Amino acid sequence: MNPYTINKGINAPLVFKGLKAQYIAYLAVGLVVLLVLFAVAYMLGLSKYLCLGGALVLGGALFYGVFHYSGKYGQHGLMKATAYRQVPQSIRCRSRKPFLTLKDHT
Repeated sequence: MNPYTINKGINAPLVFKGLKAQYIAYLAVGLVVLLVLFAVAYMLGLSKYLCLGGALVLGGALFYGVFHYSGKYGQHGLMKATAYRQVPQSIRCRSRKPFLTLKDHT
């Protein structure tokens, strides 16, 4: 069995087979969820070929999505992009009450 190398330098993100940092965990959690979905579908009596085909399609989409986000955003870029989307475009204040309660600190 060949050992896998994990590239990690000083202050460098953890990189494994092209995945950076938290995307390794995203892929692992996605694979566990995929395994559970396969098991539930098989126990419900669906055809094993249908379950296997669905698992392969969803697994391929999972790998594509995780590698795409890892390449596009890098180590912390996805969290930054998500946080940036939550910042409002503008703040509307329809009354002057907040300005009247301001204190002058001069």
